[in-house]
Amino acid sequence: MRRRLVPAALLLPLALLLTACGGSSSASTDTDGTGSVTLDVGDQKGGSEAILRAAGELENLHYKIKWSTFTSGPPLLEAVNARAVDIGGVGNTPPVFAAGAGSEITVVAAWHGTSKGDTILVPNGSKLTGTRQLKGRSVAVAQGSSAHYQLVASLKAAGLSLSDVEVKYLQPADALAAFTSGKVDAWAVWDPYTSQVLQAGRGRVLTTGDGVTNGLTFQVASPAALKDPGKAAAVKDYLARLRRATDWVHDHQEEWAKVWAKDTGLPYEVALASVRRTNSTRVAVAVDKPLVASEQRIADTFAELRLIPHKVDFAGFVDRRYNGGLPPSTTPARG
Repeated sequence: MRRRLVPAALLLPLALLLTACGGSSSASTDTDGTGSVTLDVGDQKGGSEAILRAAGELENLHYKIKWSTFTSGPPLLEAVNARAVDIGGVGNTPPVFAAGAGSEITVVAAWHGTSKGDTILVPNGSKLTGTRQLKGRSVAVAQGSSAHYQLVASLKAAGLSLSDVEVKYLQPADALAAFTSGKVDAWAVWDPYTSQVLQAGRGRVLTTGDGVTNGLTFQVASPAALKDPGKAAAVKDYLARLRRATDWVHDHQEEWAKVWAKDTGLPYEVALASVRRTNSTRVAVAVDKPLVASEQRIADTFAELRLIPHKVDFAGFVDRRYNGGLPPSTTPARG
């Protein structure tokens, strides 16, 4: 069957963004604030800095924030381990791999959102209608990403294991090319890539991570920074601003989508779809025992698959000092 072509302009912004997410480099950008303390913050394109700036939460800073933009979570955590970055935001799986590698990282804050944007996509012409039908099929996924665990968990829910499918470990740029050219049967991925593929009419959702994965995202800090009184105080203020900014996104979805689209090059319709499906659902939650237990299950899963070298005690990689009066990590995502 001949595949329907999509105008190149619709896929180009995604291709550029995916390319940006596939490497491991970083670049210093702006510095905000004043004072003698500098907080080195790791970020991703269209991430924390953009949200804080759009929400007006970078005003009246009594410390400096030096921003460094990373292409994905794993290299950001490498920088945290190397003390090149004091704190940065990642998904639910990169900290597990970093912990498994013995990195010096500490989860200090968490948000819970829906996992509806975490999907396994198939081309529109695919005959696959359920996860169990992936047996013997090829699936593209970025190793060590949140989609990696979502694939494992989705297969398990369908009575399958990772060995039942032909896994193609591809960074998103390569996965996009493989998916759109028909070289893989499915693609495990996350928003905004899910929204871009759906909006461009290049695929459909086979299954989502909703009810399968924990929907958590984290801010991860350097233990060395947390031992510094000045930086620890800055981290506390920074997290409070980020929580307020996340609330702002929920209440200003269209406004944030315009900012995000401009910052990333995504079409506005794609950005808005992703905001509504994923970004606006996040609520700040405590780093608590259920959270640790949920991440421990991810760690145990990858240890059993021998994708991380040894068993990880995830409780040793969290710091609960910034929980304050936050609700438990099991608090439902925003509707």
